[in-house]
Amino acid sequence: MRSVVKLKGGLDIDLVGKARQQLMSVSQTSTVYALCPDDFVGIKPRLLVKVGDEVKAGEALFENKKYPNVKFVSPVSGTVTDIVRGDRRKVLSVQVRSQEPMAGLQPSTLSPQPSSPQEIMALLAERGLLGYITQMPYAVSADDERLPDAVFVSLFRDMPLSADVDFCLQGREDDFRKGIEVLAKVAPVFIGIRDGEENASLLDDIPATITAFRGKCPVGNVNVQINHVRPINKGDRIWTLEPEVVVFIGELFRHGQVSFRKRIAVCGSQVAEPCYADVVIGQQVAPLLTAVDSGDNVRLINGNVLTGRRISSDGFVGAHAYELTAIPECSDDAELLGWIMPLCMRRKKSPDARIKGGKRHMIMSGEYDKVLPMDIYAEYLIKAITTQDIDRMEQLGIYEVAPEDFALAEYVDSSKLELQRIVREGLEMLRKENE
Repeated sequence: MRSVVKLKGGLDIDLVGKARQQLMSVSQTSTVYALCPDDFVGIKPRLLVKVGDEVKAGEALFENKKYPNVKFVSPVSGTVTDIVRGDRRKVLSVQVRSQEPMAGLQPSTLSPQPSSPQEIMALLAERGLLGYITQMPYAVSADDERLPDAVFVSLFRDMPLSADVDFCLQGREDDFRKGIEVLAKVAPVFIGIRDGEENASLLDDIPATITAFRGKCPVGNVNVQINHVRPINKGDRIWTLEPEVVVFIGELFRHGQVSFRKRIAVCGSQVAEPCYADVVIGQQVAPLLTAVDSGDNVRLINGNVLTGRRISSDGFVGAHAYELTAIPECSDDAELLGWIMPLCMRRKKSPDARIKGGKRHMIMSGEYDKVLPMDIYAEYLIKAITTQDIDRMEQLGIYEVAPEDFALAEYVDSSKLELQRIVREGLEMLRKENE
């Protein structure tokens, strides 16, 4: 008998452009792949390659400077063609031109299979998977400093236009179960499912505690689930994983190699026929844009409309992106009562990128609490962050949140504050304070 958690609050946003469960036929393939350090929050990269180097699939391109055992590897074999830098020579991406046939690191390096938690974590770090795990508190890329106290996985997504997990994992159930089996040797595993969806093909005989959740978005957010199953305290260390990352771990321990392949939704009102595509992390998005209306009036987003990152048509599939979303750009001209439009939606809408109003002082109206089903006073926490009151931030539960938890609050906020950015700044402030 699985326990059921019923949550109040939240907001389901029904948008035009939901992907149908069918695969896109892609006429051309990506030739250049890029791994972007900014996709891995909280790391400072140290390059391990230079332009012109030949690399194999699974070979490290850069490492976490503070935790050098944590590697970030190339998804394909080929030649390093470019290292793109930004201000102050910040590394923005390492680009590899792929070659055929694909050459990967030899699976024999995994023999014998590690069994202790420390050996498993060391292997995940070496083979480039530890960085895909999010570490709470602070919502940063995981390190190998110590083992986690628990591991959490959410088996459903409910952000607007988000990809369907069951369809994305179709045919990869064995790898998922193996991944959970491996993680259970590291720490207790907790899995969240949507109430009424049994996910039998994924969950049969796995060593995990399964909890069903009932409620509106963002009940699919793993941090919301943690808040109601095992609240985080200062000093705790929790790993959270996307289901696809669990599959990668299963691939590594079943086959000795990681494909870095995942299924994403190509969605949004600017997509003629929203559907799914099988991609490799870091591949070019251009081959996926044949179904997207062309022109300057389109905003492309790596991820969903609330938490994703804007990219250009020559960008790359993000490490943590499970949707490629296209919506109208439109202008940000003044609009009568535009700020209140998100609160008035009662039917399926075609969104655009307008802010719907200008910035103003914070209004203490209880808006955030209505859409954030966590035991946290969200408005007071935001005020504590903006005033840099560290003691107050800790008292109000900042260790339990990630920026994405405030995505809906940011959407309905009549003050038009960048809440996700504010929360990220608060988390970085606490992380530096506690180092």
